[in-house]
Amino acid sequence: MKKLDYKKNHFIKLFTKGIFTFLLIFSFSSCDDYLDEVPDNRVALDDLEKAAQLLTNAYPISSYAFTDWMTDDVGYTLGVTIRLNQEQTYMWEDVTSDPTEQDTPIFAWFQSYEAIAHANEVLAVLDELPIEDDDDVNFRNSIESEARLTRAYAHFMLVNLFSKHYDESTATSDLGVPYVEEPETVFIKTYTRNTVQEVYDKVEEDMLKGIELLDDSYFANSGKYHFNRGAALAFASRFYLYKGDYENCEKYSTLLLGASAGSYVRDLTSDEFQAASSSITGYPQLYGSPDLPSNLLLIRKISLVQRTDFAHGPVSDIYNAIFDENPFSGTTDERENPAFVKGDNALFPVRYQSLFQRSSANSDVGYPYHIAMAFKGEEVLLNRVEANIFLNRVDDAIEDLQALVDRRYSGADAEVSIARIRSFYGVTNNPNYSDRYILYIYTLAERRKEFISQGLRWFDIKRLGIEVDHDLEDGSTITLEAEDLRKVLQIPQSAIDVGGLRANPR
Repeated sequence: MKKLDYKKNHFIKLFTKGIFTFLLIFSFSSCDDYLDEVPDNRVALDDLEKAAQLLTNAYPISSYAFTDWMTDDVGYTLGVTIRLNQEQTYMWEDVTSDPTEQDTPIFAWFQSYEAIAHANEVLAVLDELPIEDDDDVNFRNSIESEARLTRAYAHFMLVNLFSKHYDESTATSDLGVPYVEEPETVFIKTYTRNTVQEVYDKVEEDMLKGIELLDDSYFANSGKYHFNRGAALAFASRFYLYKGDYENCEKYSTLLLGASAGSYVRDLTSDEFQAASSSITGYPQLYGSPDLPSNLLLIRKISLVQRTDFAHGPVSDIYNAIFDENPFSGTTDERENPAFVKGDNALFPVRYQSLFQRSSANSDVGYPYHIAMAFKGEEVLLNRVEANIFLNRVDDAIEDLQALVDRRYSGADAEVSIARIRSFYGVTNNPNYSDRYILYIYTLAERRKEFISQGLRWFDIKRLGIEVDHDLEDGSTITLEAEDLRKVLQIPQSAIDVGGLRANPR
């Protein structure tokens, strides 16, 4: 019998300077010079255009895809470079690294709060900027929308990394993260950790206000790199799924998907994708293209997760097992290939372009990066499937799953039905497993395939209480229990020592 019981219970920068204090750079040549100059290195936000430009920095450059190294999608990988932080992550140890080292919890913390700082700078001055006509009023509202959505998004990802998953029964006492809503005006400001409930409430307030004020027309030429309407609705879909508010998850998912969910699912069986699959550069370019309706928000990420010569990855046995979980005999799951060889014993699905930014035009050093698909139509679709299962709308869930399956499996019939899924899991006449539960297990398998190597599996492991085993080089195995405290990442030591924040329990 294939894994039926592991979720049955679920179903029935910058604390060294404050959180993001700016470095003040003064000229002491004379009092007059000092009084004539702006006393730090911030942009003078004196018009709407400058405020809008500053918000390009309100999207965290840190990737959360490093969390894949903690999941059941990876194993001990040979023949690659393993940095200390990558080994610590794989072993669920508290990461000790410099704040500038990418793909670490510390980097995510600092970069997220730095992004929040930019949003707060804009929100603090927005009401004081000159307004001349109705177009300016609409532009101002659009800027506020983006600032609120970016602030909400950064805090939401922070609370889901550094706190327990939202649980209505404990959220009012569980440690969250500081929800920062104002720019700093003192050198070292003290903060406290809001509760998980308080963070969720503030995220929801910012998110809904941002959706209310949103106007896509102001991002007509760069819509996929800003919080457009589709991205905002996808954010709401994820937010309410993680909160367990299935009615609102379905509502906001449907506001995006409508009755034609398939239009938001990239068709991997299409001639276009099939032709691109022979090119290791063409396929990721197509997969992450802003022209695809399925890509809703794209964010540049300083990261090594796209590199096949670093860190642990999906070892072949795990990779094959994930894609072998397929109830449609005779079909090919087009997500399995193309894939890079990673090290000596792993594979890595082609999803990202491996890009590099030189520190200067003549430099040989710089930053590896990729363009992350922060929100995708496929996620929203699977969110709605899960919500409808819990809302006992099985037919609607099956209809959405069919829209995904039609664009993922090729070569033979792939009709989604309860009878077929029951047969695949070996419980055709077993009354101990309801149709909804069986459909739920299948949906989780599709989520795992869809988001492999993109960072979302970790959040499913947290919210669903999934246990994880990792093999080590010597053949031994370590385990992350379902309710293991290490699923809550530790906040940076500087936040504890200088910022005075309570550490997460261990």
